[in-house]
Amino acid sequence: MTLIKMACYLSIFTSSHNVLAQNPPQNGDGQNDGGLSGNSNGNGPIQQTQNSISPARRIIRGPKPPQNNPPSSERYRSIDGSGNHHVIDDMGQAHTQLIRLVDNDYTDGISQLSGTLRANARTISNAISAQAELMPNNRNATDFVWQWGQFLDHDIDLTDGVDPAEPIDIQIPTGDAYFDPSSSGHAIMSVNRSIYDPASGTDISNPRQQINEISAWIDASNVYGSDSARANELRTLDGSGQLKTSAGGFLPFNVNGFPNAGGDSEALFLAGDVRVNEQIGLTTLHTLFMREHNWQARRIKNQSPNLSGDQVYEEARAIVGAEMQAITYFEYLPALLGRNALPPYRGYDDRVHAGISNLFSGAVFRYGHSALSPQLLRLNANGKSIEQGSLPLRNAFFSPYRLATEGGIEPLLRGLATQVCQSVDNFIIDDVRNFLFGAPGAGGFDLASINIQRGRDHGLPSYNEVRAAYGLPLKKSFAEITSDVDKQNALASVYPSVDDIDLWVGGLSENIEPGALVGQLIRTVLIEQFSALRDGDRFYFENQMTRQQVDQIRRTRLSDIIRRNTDIGFEIQDNVFFAVQAL
Repeated sequence: MTLIKMACYLSIFTSSHNVLAQNPPQNGDGQNDGGLSGNSNGNGPIQQTQNSISPARRIIRGPKPPQNNPPSSERYRSIDGSGNHHVIDDMGQAHTQLIRLVDNDYTDGISQLSGTLRANARTISNAISAQAELMPNNRNATDFVWQWGQFLDHDIDLTDGVDPAEPIDIQIPTGDAYFDPSSSGHAIMSVNRSIYDPASGTDISNPRQQINEISAWIDASNVYGSDSARANELRTLDGSGQLKTSAGGFLPFNVNGFPNAGGDSEALFLAGDVRVNEQIGLTTLHTLFMREHNWQARRIKNQSPNLSGDQVYEEARAIVGAEMQAITYFEYLPALLGRNALPPYRGYDDRVHAGISNLFSGAVFRYGHSALSPQLLRLNANGKSIEQGSLPLRNAFFSPYRLATEGGIEPLLRGLATQVCQSVDNFIIDDVRNFLFGAPGAGGFDLASINIQRGRDHGLPSYNEVRAAYGLPLKKSFAEITSDVDKQNALASVYPSVDDIDLWVGGLSENIEPGALVGQLIRTVLIEQFSALRDGDRFYFENQMTRQQVDQIRRTRLSDIIRRNTDIGFEIQDNVFFAVQAL
């Protein structure tokens, strides 16, 4: 297989992450061969008019919302991400293709799963990812590392299941202790292929390309939505510029049946992203940033009472998006990757293509599944457990009612800032390896198996091939990947060669880089992707805002937003990504 090194890295691209040539290709990323349906020149979004249903999340999709023209003002983003780049209008727009920084590894070069000769995904999970005991990280990084990572991920990418479904079920090994305890030999784990551009996958020159259903920018689309219908549904539209709430200062309920993970029940909350109810820690951050928008909107309206509701909304939205960027680049990424991992910001670069890469979305940014803790710690202001106690993660899925009945968001936020998260490695806690969304036989899944299968679904190259594409030395033995002999033996038990290792598995198996929480390959890919999302974003706050605003945003930490929107005071530390005794 021939790699397209860093998306034509040696030809039309001139520096790290997909920097566009001075005369960029008409299709935007140099790889959308065959164009996108509904647009003859390949610049437009995917046209998807069918009702699509995700078997796993039960997201009922209606007709794809009409795309939104960018606002006439250059000050504000469009809601769907379009218009950021003055030439490539759909860069980062919802319903466009994920970009490929390396060539696909489909078995037939078109659409058939990669890795068809590799071991079964559940077999690999059982051999490599089973976690028997707690393994906290050695830098005292807190649960906010994975919780912010999930919240951020739901701001920049969503690629759900295709309809009609294309099953890629995982055969459960006979006698699997959790999924086939009766040794029937017939158990399977249901998995559906990812949604893709229907105009792709026609031949080897036009392989299948998965799509990103939301805005790719760090723009708080998880708070506001990626289409105007959802954005308007979340607004009060009463001239205040605020977002709707429900009793107690919680998110609004989905009373009008908008697409939502878990179904369109009125008992579920509604937010900018459909996954808001997936687990209660995530719902907590959604609630916090809805409140932050309203706090900013009230402040802006008090200072400038003549502004219209739309103006107040857009100003507050710009600030919240900027705060998400600042937290990501100045708190989260330094905790994850080490200090000064990204090159210094030197201003907006219109040569950079800032789309989300397929290997980032389909494998690498799933690192956080390894860092999950088996329980959500819930603490009162004195640092003691609340009456209801800690919440096992397996009981936290699709249970938003717990916020109103079990102490609100404050106990969870204190817990996230206190509990040290698990090490980023190839081990995954049982709550998501055997009990994701339910018990085995009653809806439960194995997240490790799904991650492996998803990489194959997307035609992602092997671990070593991606290392080569990023200019990293190939690993020639299992001992070169990890110094842990038990991990070496586990890898060798399911992979005949280091060249067979799935990308997600190999990335998590590497020794951790000094000063970071991840290994070399994951760190390299994350630096590349987040540099692009910053440098290629015309609306990145340091490029768009006044010096005074930039200084204020840079001084704002996640702890500040927590303190002004909750009853929490200084019982939490200023940097919530590290426990008080952080190294």
